[in-house]
Amino acid sequence: GDGDTGPNTGGMGAYSPALIVTPDMVETIMDTIIKPTMSGMNKEGNPYKGILYAGLMVDQGIPKLLEYNVRFGDPECQVLMMRLKSDLLPALIAACDGMLNNFDLRWYDDPALVVVMAAKGYPGTYSKGTEIKGLNDIKKLPDVKVFHAGTSTGPQGELLATGGRVLGIAAVGENIRTAQNKAYQAIDVIDWPNGFCRRDIGWRAVQKNNKK
Repeated sequence: GDGDTGPNTGGMGAYSPALIVTPDMVETIMDTIIKPTMSGMNKEGNPYKGILYAGLMVDQGIPKLLEYNVRFGDPECQVLMMRLKSDLLPALIAACDGMLNNFDLRWYDDPALVVVMAAKGYPGTYSKGTEIKGLNDIKKLPDVKVFHAGTSTGPQGELLATGGRVLGIAAVGENIRTAQNKAYQAIDVIDWPNGFCRRDIGWRAVQKNNKK
């Protein structure tokens, strides 16, 4: 819920870049978490190639590792894809071939923000098979993409919700507030009475930008 209330979920939104992750923080994370992990796997004779997604929390300026996943994470990945200037597939192939150090990943400077639309009741009990309308109208909006996480097509071609976290509405903008506004403008176009979302994704970043 808004204001970080209610039960814990897999994530109701994300934004990039994260202001808390400064260059010094990146260096600390790499030196104390990522590199020791990679070094340990190499020493055990199991060097890893692929996506290594670290779930972190920052407590009083100190990053702490909660988990690793050998996959991308959503909705976190969705904002990264909005900002990725390079083609993702060659980067994945370069990782498999052990040539990623020669690959130049490039990124757009503009921030991105994604808001998750979930079925009412999530993360508890929720209904499946409810119809979602209005997504075609979002195609007319600039700098917005809809990521499908839990949908299917019904017998008449209608879009149906089949999961808890169902859609990711992502947008880019010249600043985080603009990206936030675009994402929520797109959400307001969607006709899905059985869905809900947080209305304050990115509020910390917006608040910090307002203070500058």
